[in-house]
Amino acid sequence: MRAMVLEEPRTPLKEKRVPVPRPGPGEILIKVRACGVCRTDLHIVDGELPEPKLPLIPGHEIVGTVLAGGEGTDRFRMGERVGVPWLGYADGTCPYCRRGKENLCDDALFTGYTIDGGYAEYALADQRFSFRLPDSYGDAEAAPLLCAGLIGYRSYRMATAVPGAERIGIYGFGAAAHIIAQVARFQGREIYAFTRPGDLEAQNFALRLGAAWAGGSDQEPPVLLDAAIIFAPVGPLVPAALRSTAKGGTVVCAGIHMSEIPSFPYQILWEERVLRSVANLTRQDGEEFLRIAPRVPVRTEVMPFALEEANLALERLRSGGIEGAAVLVI
Repeated sequence: MRAMVLEEPRTPLKEKRVPVPRPGPGEILIKVRACGVCRTDLHIVDGELPEPKLPLIPGHEIVGTVLAGGEGTDRFRMGERVGVPWLGYADGTCPYCRRGKENLCDDALFTGYTIDGGYAEYALADQRFSFRLPDSYGDAEAAPLLCAGLIGYRSYRMATAVPGAERIGIYGFGAAAHIIAQVARFQGREIYAFTRPGDLEAQNFALRLGAAWAGGSDQEPPVLLDAAIIFAPVGPLVPAALRSTAKGGTVVCAGIHMSEIPSFPYQILWEERVLRSVANLTRQDGEEFLRIAPRVPVRTEVMPFALEEANLALERLRSGGIEGAAVLVI
C-alpha cells in the first residue's frame, strides 16, 4: 500500500510502499478514505512531541470502511464506515481508567504517534476506540470531527462547566475553533475570536460563523470573557487570556504542545480564575459530540489534498494558510 512515512523528526514525509497490515485480536483493518491533517501531526513532524514511533505513518482523524477484523471483533459490520481518533488504546485497568479518565491512561497509545495512523491507503484500529459516523457527513467533511471536533468539544465542556459561562473567547481560529464556534452559537453563547494580529481573513471567517467580535490576539475584547479556550500553541496567550477573563472565569489550554508560558502577576489569576489544560479525549466525549454535531448542524470547512501532497498540507498548516481544516483524500 502507499503511505506517507516519517523516518526522522524535522524531515519531510516520504511516500513509500509498505505491506498492508494484518489485524490482530480486537483490531479492524480499515480502507482509508480520508484523513485530517491536524496541528498535532505538525508537532510530531517538527519534533516538538518526544519519542514518536519511528518510522511512523502519521494521521489520527481517519475515516474509512471496515475490510477485515481480527479475532473477537464484533463491533462493526464489514463495509461499515468508521472514524478513528487520537486515543487509540487504553488499558482499562490503571487508576485513571478505573476513575473514568481513560484519556490519562498510563499505558495509552495514540493514533499517528505511538501507533501508525491514516496517512496511508489502509490502517489498523482497535475496534473499541473507533466510532460510527453520522451519515450526513461526507468522508472529507467527517475527518475534522475526529480530533478538531472531539478535543475542541472536551475543551469547550471544560470552559463552560461553570453556570453562566456565556461569553467565550477562542484564541487561534483554526480547525477546532471553527467547529466549536458553531456548537457554542447553537447553544446560545457568544464567541469572541482572536487570530494572529492582522489576519483579517481569519477574522472575517470567524465573523461569518457568527462570532460577536473578532480581532488580533494583541487586542482586548470589548467585554470581559466568562471563559477562554486557547487552541494556538503560543504560551504568551495564557496571560493575555487571563487578563481578558472575568472573575471566576476559566482559561483552558487545549493543545498537546505549547511554547513557554511567560511569568505573569498573580493578580490576573486571583479572584478565583481557573487555568487548566485538556489532555486527549475519552470515548464518552466522542459519542456525545458525534450525536450533537448533526443536530447543530456543524459544517466543517475543508481544504482537500491528495495523499502524496501531505507535506504541502503540513506546510500550509504551519504557515497559517488553511481556512478550516486540511484533509487528505485517499
